[in-house]
Amino acid sequence: MGAPDRLTETPDLGGAYPRLTDMQIAELERYGERRRTEEGEVLIREGEHPPAFYVITDGLVTVLDGYGTSDERQLGAHGPGRFLGELALVIGQPAFITSVVRRAGEVLAVPVDRLHEVAVHDAKLADLITRAYLARREMLIELGAGLRIIGSRYSPDTRRLRDFAARNRLPHRWVDLERDPAASTLLRELGIGPEDTPVVVWSGTRVLRNPGNEELAREAGLPAPGAIETDADLLVVGAGPAGLAASVYGASEGLRTVTLDSVAAGGQAATSSRIENYLGFPAGISGAELAERAVVQAEKFGAVITVPGEAVGLDEDEGYQVVRLADGRTIRARTVLIVTGARYRRLDVPGIDRLEQSSVYYAATDIEAQQCAPDPVAVVGGGNSAGQAAVFLADHVAQVSLIVREDELTRNMSFYLADRIERNPKIEVLLHHEVAELVGDRVLEAVTVSDRATGDARTVDARSLFVFIGAQPHAGWVGDGVALDEGGFVRTGPEAISDGRAETWRKLDRAPLLLETSQPGVFAAGDVRSGSVKRVASAVGEGAMAVRLVHEYLLA
Repeated sequence: MGAPDRLTETPDLGGAYPRLTDMQIAELERYGERRRTEEGEVLIREGEHPPAFYVITDGLVTVLDGYGTSDERQLGAHGPGRFLGELALVIGQPAFITSVVRRAGEVLAVPVDRLHEVAVHDAKLADLITRAYLARREMLIELGAGLRIIGSRYSPDTRRLRDFAARNRLPHRWVDLERDPAASTLLRELGIGPEDTPVVVWSGTRVLRNPGNEELAREAGLPAPGAIETDADLLVVGAGPAGLAASVYGASEGLRTVTLDSVAAGGQAATSSRIENYLGFPAGISGAELAERAVVQAEKFGAVITVPGEAVGLDEDEGYQVVRLADGRTIRARTVLIVTGARYRRLDVPGIDRLEQSSVYYAATDIEAQQCAPDPVAVVGGGNSAGQAAVFLADHVAQVSLIVREDELTRNMSFYLADRIERNPKIEVLLHHEVAELVGDRVLEAVTVSDRATGDARTVDARSLFVFIGAQPHAGWVGDGVALDEGGFVRTGPEAISDGRAETWRKLDRAPLLLETSQPGVFAAGDVRSGSVKRVASAVGEGAMAVRLVHEYLLA
């Protein structure tokens, strides 16, 4: 192995670019072969599936974003002992960056489909590669590498595309048609007029004109429901914390597991900028990162996670559960787990219809922070979600106004979070206040709030409004076969037969299992389940427990 080119290499940041030992390279050589490289050779090309897992044994390779365009930039340079690629390589996505040989040398090329053999024989090496790839994906997202989404900040479709890319952790950069000077240059190079936006630019020159979420998912390598050809043992509907936990445990225990989600993996948890009270992450972790790690883990065990895949109906056919999808297709499974969670409630005030698409948000992540910075914003809600959003946004915007109906901040919020808010000079807390009206024509200009005690009104300066005022269950799609409680949550266990559905269970000569619904073989967990504890850790626990009950049902 040649000597490292330490003068030009990118430093190892947080374990993203580890250098393999001679022993580790020798282990990998059992699965691949060495070959010479030439200066200018493209080893991995953006928009194409990586042909191999490459370890550099001699020479230097640069990593480029926007290769071959006026927007090209170098993201890194790597020498002997480093390996190329990022998360796309192990989860079956096309590459989001390009790797080009800068100085001729040699690489060890391991076929991608043989990496699972490496994991079986050397778990420590496989873990090192996975952790590095997760770190690199995070860096690409922070750098705005990969896809280019060009569109107006006032366009609902631009926001839809940005939300979909962000929720699915697809590296991308938004080119603001109104504010980014690069927008006109890029459009001119591509021969596109502003009236044709939004567009997604992929691998430098490929242009998707206002693609739907399914089209963008296909291009980015997200599995679609059409790829599922066999009946599943377990069909998980919803990929929030409960669904992802069930996917991991179901697949790892030998069940043919398929997981659907209409938008992205992570559920409501993925909209949280930082979860600080989840076991095992003392420094906290963002909901999106937690979901991404869970997806990698589930797919490692063989689970198929499909996005977007929206369930709209549930039927039973000769002992199989049949889930109908929004696009008309169906998926059959021996068991179904309903984990479709809950969705944030919409604020019903004057001006919301006019401004919701441009200025109102129901999540606070990096993408929303980029959209809003550096303007003042308002956050509505008194729970942990609202508090976490306020703290996160305060690091990116000019001022945060936190509007809370309760008289005390700790009424529905954790003490540590309330204390942090009260100590932050950029957060103004408006206790016992509620939103009365949104002011503005095309975009939000201000929020009118009223004091619930005195009725006095005042105007709060804000260009964006973040709403966290509770959630309602997403269970309407299951139909009449599954019993719901008065709040619309799915009944399970003994409560599932409390509305006159006892005859089905008398014929089976048993009672519903703990998380089983009124329809035998259909289970529910997480936020959508009646009586559940609305916490990430609880949802993960229920998802894991549901798999144990699925096994019990299948063995009966």
